[in-house]
Amino acid sequence: MNTQQTAYPKLYIGSDIHKRSWKVHCATDLFSGKSFSMSSDPNQLQAYVSKYFQEYEVITAYEFGCCGYYAHHCFEGCGWRSLVVITQLKS
Repeated sequence: MNTQQTAYPKLYIGSDIHKRSWKVHCATDLFSGKSFSMSSDPNQLQAYVSKYFQEYEVITAYEFGCCGYYAHHCFEGCGWRSLVVITQLKS
């Protein structure tokens, strides 16, 4: 019998992006996750994901801010689904 994988585990990455550093939280369907700080280098995050979550579908989200869409474009370039969230403060 020939079997194929039809669903991939998912890795969810939430990040607080600033010019010089990022705070990142990673979680999957099976564990609540890990938080850490890192430099503002998308390649460093990609290396982390490649090392520990190679077979995962990756979904990222971060709040839009002064750093723009640079990270978003980098994440999509990795083949990840990237969400940029815009929050509205209640007045």
